[in-house]
Amino acid sequence: MSENTESIQASLTALPDHVGVDGLEDKWCKQWEEKGTYRFRNTAERSGVYSIDTPPPTVSGHLHVGHVFSYTHTDVIARFKRMQGFDVFYPMGWDDNGLPTERRVQNYYGVRVDTSLRYDPEFKPPFEGTEGKKIEARDQVPVSRQNFIELCERLTGEDEKLFEALWKSLGLSVDWKQTYHTIGEHPRRVAQKAFLRNLARGEAYQQEAPGLWDVTFQTAVAQAELESREYPGFYHKIAFRFADGTPLYIETTRPELLAACGALIAHPDDERYKAHFGETVYSPLFHVEVPILAHPAAEMEKGAGIAMCCTFGDITDVQWWRELHLPTRSIIQRNGRIVMNVPEWITDEAGRSIFEQTEGKTVFSARKIIVDALRESGDLDGEPTPTKRMTNFYEKGDKPLEIVTSRQWYLRNGGTDPALNAQLIERGKELEFHPDFMRVRYDNWVHGLNGDWLVSRQRFFGVPFPLWYEVDADGNADFSKIITPGEDQLPIDPTTDTPAGYDESQRDQAGGFTAERDIMDTWTTSSLTPQIVTRWAEPGKENESLHAATFPMDLRPQGQDIIRTWLFSSVARAHLEDGCLPWAHTALSGWILDPDHKKMSKSKGNVVVPNEPIAKFGADAVRYWAASARLGLDATYDEGQMKIGRRLSIKLLNATKFALAIGREDENHHVASPAKVEWKPSDVTETLDRAVIARLASVIRDATESLDAYEHSKALEVIESFFWDFCDDYIELAKNRAYGTADATGLVPSEQAVRSARTTLGLVLDAFARLFAPYLPFACEEVWGWMHEGSASVHLASWPTPEAYEQACGDVRPDVLVWAGQALAELRKIKSEAKVSMKTPILSARLAVPSEAIAAVREAQGDIAEAGRVTGELRFVETDAADGTAEQSDETAITVVDSTLGEPPVKKPKR
Repeated sequence: MSENTESIQASLTALPDHVGVDGLEDKWCKQWEEKGTYRFRNTAERSGVYSIDTPPPTVSGHLHVGHVFSYTHTDVIARFKRMQGFDVFYPMGWDDNGLPTERRVQNYYGVRVDTSLRYDPEFKPPFEGTEGKKIEARDQVPVSRQNFIELCERLTGEDEKLFEALWKSLGLSVDWKQTYHTIGEHPRRVAQKAFLRNLARGEAYQQEAPGLWDVTFQTAVAQAELESREYPGFYHKIAFRFADGTPLYIETTRPELLAACGALIAHPDDERYKAHFGETVYSPLFHVEVPILAHPAAEMEKGAGIAMCCTFGDITDVQWWRELHLPTRSIIQRNGRIVMNVPEWITDEAGRSIFEQTEGKTVFSARKIIVDALRESGDLDGEPTPTKRMTNFYEKGDKPLEIVTSRQWYLRNGGTDPALNAQLIERGKELEFHPDFMRVRYDNWVHGLNGDWLVSRQRFFGVPFPLWYEVDADGNADFSKIITPGEDQLPIDPTTDTPAGYDESQRDQAGGFTAERDIMDTWTTSSLTPQIVTRWAEPGKENESLHAATFPMDLRPQGQDIIRTWLFSSVARAHLEDGCLPWAHTALSGWILDPDHKKMSKSKGNVVVPNEPIAKFGADAVRYWAASARLGLDATYDEGQMKIGRRLSIKLLNATKFALAIGREDENHHVASPAKVEWKPSDVTETLDRAVIARLASVIRDATESLDAYEHSKALEVIESFFWDFCDDYIELAKNRAYGTADATGLVPSEQAVRSARTTLGLVLDAFARLFAPYLPFACEEVWGWMHEGSASVHLASWPTPEAYEQACGDVRPDVLVWAGQALAELRKIKSEAKVSMKTPILSARLAVPSEAIAAVREAQGDIAEAGRVTGELRFVETDAADGTAEQSDETAITVVDSTLGEPPVKKPKR
């Protein structure tokens, strides 16, 4: 062996005896973290940065494969952009603000909030986990809000460690130095600062108004949080009566609201009631006089065609109340029970007596009392008939919502302002939706808004409104006189912090101040994630630099089901604050379905914990399954697809190892990447090799275009299809030439031909390591290490460009490989049908070849004959030639006309 050969071998990475994907996650995750592979450098101008507004997962238990699905889509794009040369800003947040966390903490520690209590720095909860048992409210220990918040932060901190470990095992290329919490000090400051600016501009306002209310969670509910569900009930045909006793029948599913009735409403074109518009009738049981009015929202075909308007039974009641200027006659409290005092508008003694029977009762108990009374009075016509109706629920609740009048805070979102609505529609047109058909969901939502965004919640764990109110001389809070802090004082909690000019002794005292006790809706903070992660309006040059380099952001990936909440609210906040979109693109993932094609969700109990498939198949395999699905479309959880992904990863490892082992003892040339052995276009001399390089250039071009269009699954399909053709056809066709061994006739390939094959193997496998890197990061990092020992990660390597390869292939068509592979398959089919070894020589063969392919197979004839072990004549006949046998063949495929087999090789006896 020459000194040069020894030098070559000494520089080569040792190839493993056996390859596999097991253990790659631990190996490479550790190295990526130690080397800061995915660190955001913030050294480029804005045009050189690609920033992602990563969805912060809710920290309230466990992730499921649906998260793996959508976050893989984002990671593919992040890795692709990084390889394109962008400085990728890819943070991770934890959504630990909101009702799910609050409920979990209550049960986990056995506590509940009592806002009258002061903070106890020595407080210890009664439980540290209740092993899944629900702690009843009466058994929960009361604590101050600040103590409760500390418990929320403690529990979510433990959950976040588990989440981070899972994301790392999946291979997310997140910069873990860029993390945030939606309830942390910085997000609280951002949310409060943005709200104060909204307030100063008149975009935030408070109002005493009817609003949707969840009696279970004891909180107001916004339009975006509604979920319409079918709910069983009964129609009751009830008689209102004119002064002379003549009945006018209405049909209702909520007779318990009779005492709240303010009018009867019919459609203005309904001939049955036209003559009665402007007249009055008396309500049954309570004998309250109410008018008969017309409104186009009344449904002539529904029930009797005339409905009672109660304040408030549903959203239509609110519309009628507002537009017809009806009196407010609310009888349902926030706890879902009937008020404790007889309303002043009920003056009839018998009516007052009936109402007293319903005081403090639930709506269900009150309904029974009222229906029994109607039956007894003769005002119930027949018996109630079963029905099912669509009813509004809070998306996390299990009881129908009530409509309760209360003071709440609102943020303008175009629901009551046509000009703002039109502006937000235009913002939607500027935003690039992927897939584009999701755009209509945004448009429909904005067009359908019927009120401003209700942003206050009557909960405890969340961002407080940074507000106090003056207390008048009589000790009453004057909500029109708002006290606000300066931005430099944020974040604050008004229930524990004191406004400037006051001291703590003046809290809730006449002439003093009182705190706003409501908190902001969780979406009020989440809608500001682009501002939170880019350090908007935070002091310091470092924060200013980060914001300038990353905002407006490039991408918002998210689920399709929260277009109306997270996506729209983020667009609205950026429009109001910055006069721009918060990002240029949004990528919308579909849902994961179980094997029965039902949506996976924790509530249905049909979720799969992602640790299981990662441990079983490997992270690359799970990523392959996820990345095979298109944006916007639902996908079934499919372990069969994961098996394919695992097989693909192992094949990449094996194919690379096989090729790198060729010619390692050759001091002149061996298979390697361009980084180890300098190659020149002139080294690729053989037609088959040039065809492979031409196909590679085409694949790179198509894959790049697809990824630029956020069509990751389309790019994967193109890359994978070529990879299998390369392994199944090219390696088989060219491997003997690459080895430099004599062919079946004893002819040794030229040094030029050997060099051409080895250069092609090295170039293409080097490209595959980079093309697959966004999808199979662990396997690709492994093979990159074999090819580029001591170099930077494949994930910091440059994305391949077609121009780098096109000069090597000249004008050779890329379909040469396809036709050559088909010809080889036909030669092998001869042996398969004869049930002989593939090593059996073919003495002669004649193949019918379509005219379009004849030039291709003749150019690659030598490699075809060698791979098929043809020792004699190999002839190709055009399918449209005069030869009768050729005319009978399939004109779109290569087929065998005739052949002669030699003797199978003699098997060597086993020792």
